Amino acid sequence: MLNSLRERVLPDHQRRTLEELEGDLDLSAGDSRAKQSAFWSMLLLSSVIAAGGVLTDSTATVIGAMIIAPLSTPIMGIALGAVQRRRTTAAFFVAAGGLLVVALGALFSLVLPASYDLLSNSQISSRTSPGLMDLVAALATGFAGALALSRRDVAAVLPGVAIAISLVPPLVVTGVCLGQTAWWLALGSFVLFVSNLLAMAFAGMVVFGGLGYATADRRQETGAARRTYLALVLLFGAVGVLLVANTAATVLVQLWTTRATNSADEWLAASPGASVVNVSAQSRTLYIQVRTPGDLPPVEALLADLKGQIPDGVPVVVVTNEGRQVQAGRVGG
Repeated sequence: MLNSLRERVLPDHQRRTLEELEGDLDLSAGDSRAKQSAFWSMLLLSSVIAAGGVLTDSTATVIGAMIIAPLSTPIMGIALGAVQRRRTTAAFFVAAGGLLVVALGALFSLVLPASYDLLSNSQISSRTSPGLMDLVAALATGFAGALALSRRDVAAVLPGVAIAISLVPPLVVTGVCLGQTAWWLALGSFVLFVSNLLAMAFAGMVVFGGLGYATADRRQETGAARRTYLALVLLFGAVGVLLVANTAATVLVQLWTTRATNSADEWLAASPGASVVNVSAQSRTLYIQVRTPGDLPPVEALLADLKGQIPDGVPVVVVTNEGRQVQAGRVGG
């Protein structure tokens, strides 16, 4: 039955040989000098492009960097090497390449003023708070990439896989945030990269192993294989726990901001022409941006409306349409 399923997924006439896969994924095999030259050149260029796209908040530019980023090659090399139970240099290229991208991101961050609001940039904010669905998408992308590498007839989908899996942009964002001393934001974007890396490696191991790319003389080494899979599953689980926790926190923050918006609408109901523009949570503080033609109603009434809707102790700041910030106090204080 397993062989029948394998034949359906990967017909023999479309199957790439193990030698072909190793030739593509092992940067130290064959013409290693040419492979490594191409890897470092494209990684450097994709990092510069990604940094430009991130700092200018340009989605199209960041997508261009994703397409030419070569980091997925050594990551899939890790997966293939693990399936074959052999040592490779793939992990070195991933680690060294990641350090290079982070360093470039930190270097480019020097052009930003110290007062720059990183979260106002959608390319940064979207990569500093990863959730569980990011891990699910990365896992599916890893399966698609490994299957595309194994077949001769679907290589055309690889650019789509490169776009779907975010590798270089999160590392650039990590560098930019480190350069701006935004440590928690840097950690968030780095967790996104690590989750994508682990998901891609895990999916690659499952696909390459399931399709029979383990060499015949190593298939009996089940102890080493089990240890490799166990270590990867444990790392995968640890990152998954972080992403589940972050997803739960994001959902709670969204719930609280929705409740705060409703409370602020009630607070302004007695002021003709007044309205709530935006409600956001930043650095454990709730910011309520309002537009009002006259004076603000008493902020004590707002705090009373917010009690029971959001956790006690949260500081509330009201921002008027003139840019004035009114420190309303703490909920329940």
